[in-house]
Amino acid sequence: MNETQQPTATEVIADGHVKAGHAQEEPMHDDHSHVAAHVNKYLMVGGLLLLFTGLTVFLSYVDFGTHKMNMAVGMVVATIKAGLVAMIFMHLNAERQLIYRILVFTVFFVLALFFLTYLHWYDPISR
Repeated sequence: MNETQQPTATEVIADGHVKAGHAQEEPMHDDHSHVAAHVNKYLMVGGLLLLFTGLTVFLSYVDFGTHKMNMAVGMVVATIKAGLVAMIFMHLNAERQLIYRILVFTVFFVLALFFLTYLHWYDPISR
């Protein structure tokens, strides 16, 4: 190829492999720093999960007045931990709208199950 010709979409290099051609090669990205940033994020979220697990254990020894209130506080901490796992480790923070629609449906379904549990606590027939 001479100086006036533009490179083609693919070029065959000396050993027979096909290489995508561009006028200039893009510089190599520093993959190590990219991976290190993700690892640091995962370690930070893992530390937060350990912190919230310790908080859960600590709150299990605290009496909030009623058994129902103790359960509600435990569910709030568990919901925060589940949200962290879903958003970071399951990569839902970078998903498209369809995933969020399914996630919203799932949240409504879980809330409906919690409501059924609430109704069971106050069912006059079972008392």
